[in-house]
Amino acid sequence: MPILIAILAAAFLGLLNCLLALVKGDAAERLGAGVIIANLAVAFARQMIFHGGALQVAALCNDGLTALVLLALTLRYASLWLGVVMLLYALLFGLNAYYFVLERHGDLLYMVVSDVDFFGVNLALFVGTVTAWTRRRQIATAPAPAPALAEAAP
Repeated sequence: MPILIAILAAAFLGLLNCLLALVKGDAAERLGAGVIIANLAVAFARQMIFHGGALQVAALCNDGLTALVLLALTLRYASLWLGVVMLLYALLFGLNAYYFVLERHGDLLYMVVSDVDFFGVNLALFVGTVTAWTRRRQIATAPAPAPALAEAAP
């Protein structure tokens, strides 16, 4: 039961982070948060629908598709945080592929790596959101440029 509480708490904090990105982020942060929310929703749904080997295939497809969509977003917006998130989801895809090929079920190593990966995804999204928010605030509070003075004609 404590593990379930920890999983739900991490998912809740991840959703709060995504909501912050949806409210305060730029277009890249909003789209990235939407992809992460969709990934979380599919992850919870697949836990209820699939079991055994089918669950591993569903996890592999989910993380691979998420990494692919984030690659497209990274190429579109050329954002460092999106590149980090895409690489982290690619790492999770590789982890799922490793466990699928060896026909192993999630053990302690799997849980630790996936939890650290999810923390890294949320940290990168948070840093990207705060950076975009700060940049927008600096632009909004910057003084307007002085009008150019016309030179007197001789």
